[in-house]
Amino acid sequence: MVEHMVGFKFSEKTTNEQKTEIKQMAKTLKEEIPGIISLAVGTNFSERNHGFEIGLTVRFEDKKALEVYGPHPKHQELVAYLKEVGLTDIIVLDFEVE
Repeated sequence: MVEHMVGFKFSEKTTNEQKTEIKQMAKTLKEEIPGIISLAVGTNFSERNHGFEIGLTVRFEDKKALEVYGPHPKHQELVAYLKEVGLTDIIVLDFEVE
């Protein structure tokens, strides 16, 4: 299995409504993209967040499923919306579960 973890940072112009929409869009990816075992998304409450406000974890069957995920149209739709509403930075970790 492969774990994909992402933290999202936004500009001050990004509204709470837009952040809610991002989380809703992310939740639909599990049903739309093959190879996803589980998906979780939520608002970061840690004081150690370094400005990253939303966290996403996706567990994939294997590396091939992760490779399919990146260019998938539904994922690209989310990426485009993130950029549109003021995404300023992301951090990504991909690793095989041992």
